[in-house]
Parts: sequence; C-alpha cells; structure tokens
Amino acid sequence: MGTESYTGRINRKLGKKLRIVEVAAGREKADLVLKNAAYVNVFSNEICHGDIAVAEGLIVGMGTYSGETEVDVSGKIVLPGFIDAHIHLESAMVSPREFVKAVLPHGTTTVITDPHEIANVMGADGIEYMLQATEGLPVDVRFMLPSCVPATPMDESGAVLDYRTIDSFYDHPRVQGLAEMMNYPGVIGADPQVIEKIVAAQAHHKKIDGHAPDLQDNDLNAYIAAGVYSDHECHDAADAIAKLERGQFIMIREGTAAHNLEALLPLLTEKYAERCMFCCDDKHPSDLLEKGHIDYNVREAIRRGVDPIVAVKVACHHAARYFMLNNRGAIAPGYLADFVVIDSFESFTIQQVFKKGVEMYDGRAVRDFQVPEIDPYLFQRAHDTFHVAHLTAQDFEERRPRGIIGMVPGELVTTDQGYSDHIDAEWDILKIAVIERHKNTHHIGVGYLQGYGLKRGAVATSVSHDSHNIIVVGANEEDMAAAANRVTANRGGIVVMEDGQIRGEVVLSIAGLMSEDTLENVNRALESAKDAAFALGVSREIDPFMTLSFMSLPVIPTLRLTTRGVIDVLKQQYI
Repeated sequence: MGTESYTGRINRKLGKKLRIVEVAAGREKADLVLKNAAYVNVFSNEICHGDIAVAEGLIVGMGTYSGETEVDVSGKIVLPGFIDAHIHLESAMVSPREFVKAVLPHGTTTVITDPHEIANVMGADGIEYMLQATEGLPVDVRFMLPSCVPATPMDESGAVLDYRTIDSFYDHPRVQGLAEMMNYPGVIGADPQVIEKIVAAQAHHKKIDGHAPDLQDNDLNAYIAAGVYSDHECHDAADAIAKLERGQFIMIREGTAAHNLEALLPLLTEKYAERCMFCCDDKHPSDLLEKGHIDYNVREAIRRGVDPIVAVKVACHHAARYFMLNNRGAIAPGYLADFVVIDSFESFTIQQVFKKGVEMYDGRAVRDFQVPEIDPYLFQRAHDTFHVAHLTAQDFEERRPRGIIGMVPGELVTTDQGYSDHIDAEWDILKIAVIERHKNTHHIGVGYLQGYGLKRGAVATSVSHDSHNIIVVGANEEDMAAAANRVTANRGGIVVMEDGQIRGEVVLSIAGLMSEDTLENVNRALESAKDAAFALGVSREIDPFMTLSFMSLPVIPTLRLTTRGVIDVLKQQYI
C-alpha cells in the first residue's frame, strides 16, 4: 500500500472533522450515545448529567442527543478511561495481547510502559518488538525509553543502550520520553554519559521520569534541576512532598512488589492531588486476576476516605496532562471516547468499558480484537535469547568463602551476614548463583543466601532484575544445575527441582520473560510452582520467585549477586 499524501491525509481528516461538527451541533445522529449519564467532570470537580454523544471515536458533546446506537446508563456513573502512568508490561509474564485482555475489564484504556526488562535482554530489538506487539491494541500502549540498560556497569546484560541507540525511537508517535532514571548517582555526580541521555530526551521535547528513593536537600535539587520531572519511588509522604514541593509529579505506586498507596494517602487532598498519578510498576498474574489494575488503586483510595472525584482524576486526568496526551483523561468534546461505566463509588464494580466509542467489555467478557503482526526476525530473536552452555554440579563449586546475602521478609533490601564456604540447609545457608545467559561468556557468580528457607532441591528463574540472567538457589549443586538447564531448555521461565525431578515450572519463552499462554494458565502454573517451592521449605513470608529475582539487582543495598560474584552495593565493589 502506498504512502498517503499530505493532501490526501488533510482531505481524509477534513471529512471526519466536518462530520464531528455536524453531530456535535445535533444535525446528524451520533455513532453512539450514552443516554441519561451521570459522569465525572474533571474540570468542574462534580458529577454532571446528560447524554454523551460519540462520533468517529471522539466525544462530540454532552446534552441531549440521538444516536445509531443508544445505551441507557441510568443509575450508573461514567468515568474517563484509566491510565497507568508507569508499568513494565513484562512483569505480567504474558504477551501484550494477553495483558490487554487482563486490564480492559478493570477500566484501563491507556498504559505508559517502560520496556527495560526486554531491552536488557534484546537491546533495541526488544523495544521494537514491544512497539510492534502493542500496535493497534484496544488499550493504548505508550512508551518511555529505557534509561539504564544495564542498571549499572557491574551488570552483564544482553545489551548496552546509550542515547544514540535509543534516539531514533523518539520519532515514534507512541514514545513519550525517557523512562525512570535509576542511575541517580550518575545524575547527581554529573556523569556526562548519563546527562547526555537527559539532554537528548529534552532535545526531542520529551518527559523524563525519575527513580530516586529518599534523595534529600541539594542532591534532590541537582537531580530535579537536571530535568527529571516525576518519581514513583516514594515510600512515605515526607519523601513525596519534598519532591512535589520542588516541582516533580508523584506517581503513587501500588503494585505486586511495592505497596505505597496507604503511605501516600495524605497526598490525595486538595493541596497536593493535582500533581499525583496512579501507577502499578509491576503486576503479577495473580494480582491482576484477584485485585485488578488501576481500578484497585481507585477503589482502595475511596474506601480509605479519599474524595471519589479526586481518586478518579488521579487515575486518568493527571497522567494525561503530565504526558501531554491532551485528548484523553476527561469526558468533554474532542476527547477520546474512552469510558468506564461503574455501578457506584461504594462498590466500584465495572460494568462496561468503551475504547474510542466501541464497547470492549460488557461486564462478562472482552470483545475480540485483532492481534498485531510481529516482524519474523524479531519474533525469532525474542524466542532465541539463551546462549549458555550445559551446566553441571561442578560449575557451582567454590573453594573459598563467599558472602552471605541476608533476605529481609517483606523488603527488597538485604543484609550482610558474613561468609560461608558450604551449604547448610539446617541453618538456612543456601548456595545462590547467577549464570550469564546472553553471550555464552561462561561467567557464573556464586554466593550464599540466608532467609529463603529452602530445605531440599533448587529454584531457578530467568526473571532476574534487571539483566535477566539465570538466577538459581539450592540446597545442593546437582539440583541447581538441573534447574538452570531446564530453564534454558524451556527458553526461559521458572523451575522448581528436587532430586532431578521437576516439581513445578512456568515457561516464559518470549525473551525469558513472557509466556505465549493465557493469563489464567500462566497464573495456574505460577501458583502450582509456588506451592512446590513452599513444599521444599521456602519461607511463606516471601514470594519464592519475585524475591529471588531481585537478589541480582546491584542498585539496592546491601549485598547482591551478579555474574561475577557477591557485590557490596554501597561500596560498588565485589567481596
């Protein structure tokens, strides 16, 4: 198909615009009218009443209208579609199409994703894969480009992304800016290679999101002065207010790994709420199925006493303003016809979801939609990301003491528990290893782990933040090798092994991060694997796989493990 000419595009858009005006003026019938609507007006901060008319996928007016299709919403409340201000789609462990099927029933119509998980595996190809896999989906997937791949120079990821590698992506119509700037020491220390990423994003007139827990005083000033406009790493109100007072927008996070909503409720008042948005950051399958998505944040906020209209605005309008998505986040003429229909603020049951005026969820099921095509090269590349030799028990042997990483229940931080030179499951001293899997370097970092609880067997996963090498923990080296080999054979995923037998597994064949299967099936496999891990002794105070996945992230104190060994994060040196 030939490229549309400029004149052709103008004429096509002119025809649509003329019809929009005709329908708005009441001279033509609308495509859709929500009759007798009570809707949240985000501009006047009140519930308004009237018909809502839709033409060409846009809201054209509120008042009295007739339409080709009319839906009576008497007794219900109509809200703008919800926006997740920051999420990693890969964290759902399913393909983008399955993620969309999962969040549409919860009223989400737009998400802002940071594809840094897959970018750590596939580099720029990973970004392109996600752009193609999300094209034309009934949830609008917008992108922030990964800023820190790898997370630190001490990581061994599948790629290194400098500003030149990602620069061309800024021209893509669904790219909004530069994602969470985790390397805040590099910003504060004026590292030219870090600052140039910010300068490049600003040259394209894009947003830069932050990731800087507990920064204070001049360090915080320097971070924000560099051009970082938001932050989602706020675990208490004081931290958030300090950032907000200096002009940052605050993303209130309620995900699977981090729960900040309760602590940040003081922000959801007239004084601060205008600069707040909701985000999830990460959402595992069980959370999506059992709790929901952004609707959970809204429901919980209202239940805890937040004004419902404030909660709704934080869920849609504020994120739209921040990301300059000027045609969504409100029910008003000229805005996208993205609607959520609920029964009441009290129960907050979602009954219908519309995307661009098309009912995509009717209270029972998601309407079928076309799945985007992915370039065959990218598809093959995403399913061939393991380049690692067969492992044996001898690969995990160590002849000198190694650092013991102490896990803290309910926290991502760890403690320094000294050294060990052998496994002692009775005293909860387990061996842990990170195996480089991107370039067949044969690098294997070995250490010890305390607090995991495993008594027998081994657990391995290719979801290991942020470089996503294979991480394995075990009560013996034989099962460690068998579990890691099985992960490789599956082209990614989670494996629970005992005496050489598979006790549970989740296959994640897309870059070792996502499954081709449905969310429901992935969740069943995941819960079954968790049960298997618990049966082998893993502490029920932790998530067996999520907690393990963070043991390799060398930006969170105190000790972590990389492919080269145990690292003291604060000193940024191996021990």
